[in-house]
Amino acid sequence: MTPTIPARSRHRLLWSVARIALASYLLWCLVLSLLQTSMIFPRELAGAPIPDAGIPRSVERWWIDAPDGSKVEAWYYPARAGVPKPPPCAIIFHGNGELIDHIGDYADWYRERGYAVLVPEYRGYGRSGGVPSQDALTADMLAFHALLVARPEIDSTKLVYHGRSLGSAVAAQLAVRRPPAAFVLESPFLSVNAMAARYLVPGFFVRHPFRTDKVLPTLGRPVLILHSTHDEIVPYSHGARLAALTPGARLVDLSGSHNSVLAALPQYWAQVDAFLTSNVDAPR
Repeated sequence: MTPTIPARSRHRLLWSVARIALASYLLWCLVLSLLQTSMIFPRELAGAPIPDAGIPRSVERWWIDAPDGSKVEAWYYPARAGVPKPPPCAIIFHGNGELIDHIGDYADWYRERGYAVLVPEYRGYGRSGGVPSQDALTADMLAFHALLVARPEIDSTKLVYHGRSLGSAVAAQLAVRRPPAAFVLESPFLSVNAMAARYLVPGFFVRHPFRTDKVLPTLGRPVLILHSTHDEIVPYSHGARLAALTPGARLVDLSGSHNSVLAALPQYWAQVDAFLTSNVDAPR
């Protein structure tokens, strides 16, 4: 005969299991909460910046003094000689495992098209000091934006924000205060809240929410979203959902991993070129 467990003992056992499960879940959430800044901003993956001697000669290096006492860098690429003034400008926001040193190909493409280009760094990345956060990055981007639009050769009505992955979220936060003429977003995510939900972490644990899903639909600006259907880090559904939420947004399906060079695909820049021609009117 199989021995039976008294009802009271069964209830105590179930309650003990439930308490262990709840404690384990809360510990899981706590650990991810404590680690979230390093997970969102994995600066160590970006590597070391190139030596100063290797910085392109066309670059003007800008520095701002952040409120925490750190200095933050940006690279400004003036429009090529012979481009009618004032030129449009692209502000390019890199991913969370990159530096401004890695965005030269993007800057070159825009300059060939007649743009000036600004590539701001994030606090704690590369040569820049401080600790990154949503608020810190937003404040720094506002400061760099002010320097940019103060330049007499820049057409401030023709600013394009081009963001990759985390950079798309940074671009959206700047856009809340300083809307651009248009957005180009590569592999964007809805929000950090939505990414955290994949790990069963509730939104109130998130300190850097980056709610792009709350920003884009409210701005009424043209948006081009390029996202790989095979993205293993930021699911394609995030880009598709952002496009669905944003009136008039265009979604382009690409193929490749999240960290592959999507910009090397022929259709990538062809789509960007057509988008700019239609919405920013910046001919070569």
